Amino acid sequence: MSSRSDAHRHLGVLPAYPFYGGPPVNPDVTARATIEELIEDLDREGTERALVLPNYGVPDPTVAFGFNELVVEAAQQDDRIRAGLWVSAKPSDAERTAAALKLAGENGVRALKLSFLLGGRVTDDECRPGLDRIFAAAREHDLTVHIHTSPGAASDVDEITNLVDWYADEARIHLVHFGGGMSGHIKLLSGRFFDWITSGKQVYTDLSWAIGFAPRWLAAEIERRGVGHDRILFASDEPWGDFAGEHARLRAVTGDGELARHVFTDTFETLYGR
Repeated sequence: MSSRSDAHRHLGVLPAYPFYGGPPVNPDVTARATIEELIEDLDREGTERALVLPNYGVPDPTVAFGFNELVVEAAQQDDRIRAGLWVSAKPSDAERTAAALKLAGENGVRALKLSFLLGGRVTDDECRPGLDRIFAAAREHDLTVHIHTSPGAASDVDEITNLVDWYADEARIHLVHFGGGMSGHIKLLSGRFFDWITSGKQVYTDLSWAIGFAPRWLAAEIERRGVGHDRILFASDEPWGDFAGEHARLRAVTGDGELARHVFTDTFETLYGR
């Protein structure tokens, strides 16, 4: 089975930035500036469906917000593409987020992208009103909230768990990167992820950036527990991830049966295909 869907990739070229005190660089070397370049990538890969999100990474939220209209245009130009809008719970981003949410009803928009890498924190009281507005818009427009996870700081699973507790009964949450590293993987796989599913939380995830043991362990736990097969999606995270590598790693643990069908096709259609 070829990869039919990619539940997480980015569009837009970022300005060079002096990360970690070094010289200005563009580490996302395969970033695409145009819809035409994105479509060429999909054609080359054989990707039949894709959720496309604004590229981000430099500590300037105006850059990510600035790509929202581009991803909406991409979704409306090619039916293989669905768009996710960049939003933020930070009070300083309230006006930009309000403008983004005005696009939430546009044809092809299927997700809201939330990340705390550019500031803010789930447990910051100043961010709660913004979070409430974002999840209210997700419920109103039947959108999935796509949330970055990574070990430590504001994106750690311990922080993001609050969002699941507060909102996942009524809104779908896609946890990107399955915790994003060793500690996040173990926190989720030791029980938390499956506890959420069995309690009725609408939680999904992808394994982009995952350490090698996590996909193997996750597949084994799904088989052992008999739940979770319909909560996992393939995602490349291009240009920050590597399509071929991510695909090969997930294909190796899912095989070509029911789990693979859900991971590479069916669950994408459930969340983003409409």
